[in-house]
Order: sequence, then structure tokens, then C-alpha cells
Amino acid sequence: MTKPKIRPAYPNEFVPDDYFKRLQSKELFDNDAPLEVDLGAGDGSYTLALAEHYPERNFLAVERLLGRVSKICRRAKARGLENLKVLRLESAYTAEWLLPRNSVSRLHIICPDPWPKAKHHRRRLIQQEFLETVHRLLVPDGIFLFKTDDDDYAEWSQEEVAAYPNLVPTEFPVGQFDPKSDFQLQWEAEGKSLKVIHCRNVPG
Repeated sequence: MTKPKIRPAYPNEFVPDDYFKRLQSKELFDNDAPLEVDLGAGDGSYTLALAEHYPERNFLAVERLLGRVSKICRRAKARGLENLKVLRLESAYTAEWLLPRNSVSRLHIICPDPWPKAKHHRRRLIQQEFLETVHRLLVPDGIFLFKTDDDDYAEWSQEEVAAYPNLVPTEFPVGQFDPKSDFQLQWEAEGKSLKVIHCRNVPG
């Protein structure tokens, strides 16, 4: 029987040895720099800009689609970004089952699918169970940043966060570097504005 071909990893791509075992922090990066995670990285514009601006931090871009993963990896290599790795995997699974607990300094979710139809609301990422996962991933006083162009999803997410005690909404810091994702640029070109939820993780 012919063995299935295994695709070689792209430069800057992180491929776990075991997708069914929680990672140790040292498996991602062999240093103690703060880790930031972008779930659903799209074409990577947002994470690439962050990694370039903050070379003293580590970044993991999580994206499900192979074409986008390839693009992010090519751009990261071209820019020499050794502090950025890319994981091809579904966001919720990565957060719940793979990432080390109490390891993430900032978790970014930028313009996720809003699942606008009422019958699909159960598929929305921002739910109480997922917020508990976020709380467990973040270090004390770590930051959860969520952006959406969808008014209904923004209201939904605000209500979910308000009902969860360990993520406390705070103001987005004035003057903090805040690059725009490909989706944000698209929505703004259509005249839409993004709603932002910025939370601090507290013990509990």
C-alpha cells in the first residue's frame, strides 16, 4: 500500500507532533517572551504587522485555510519574522484543546464569521463556554481583544462578556499600535465601522 504523502511544513509554519495533546509553551517558542495568539488570522496582515512592530513578543497566527496559511508563511519569511509562527487548524479546537493553559498574554479575534441567521447563532464563537476557555488560556491580567463589523454580533458578544465574571471590559488603550486586518479594510471601504471589545483577565 502506498503511504499517503505528507506535505512539508512551510517556513514559519508550526506543525504539532500530536494534535490530540495539549502543547507545552516551549514547543511553540524556545524563549520566555509574551505570547499573543490571533484566532482566524485571515491573510495575516494584522498579525504580521503586530509581529513586525513588537519583535520582543511571540505571535501565533491560527488559520484553517491552506492558501491563507501559505500566504502568511511566505510573507513572514520575506520579512524575517522569527517571532511569528502559523498553525493550520480550526480556532475553537486550538483554543480548547491545544494551546497551553495560562500562557497567552493577548488573544485576538478580529472580524470572525458573525453567523447572522438566528438558526446559526449557536455556531458563534463568543459563548460562555468559549469565554471560559479564553480565561483559562490567558495569563492573569492578560487581554482579550474582539472586533466585529456586525452590530448584532457586537451586541450578542457584549451581553455574553457582561455575563461572564472573569473577563472585565476595559477601554482600548489610547495610542496603542492597532493595525487593520484585511477584513477590517474591506468593511471600512464599504462604510462600516468596527465594534471593539477589550477585556482584562482576572483570577477566579
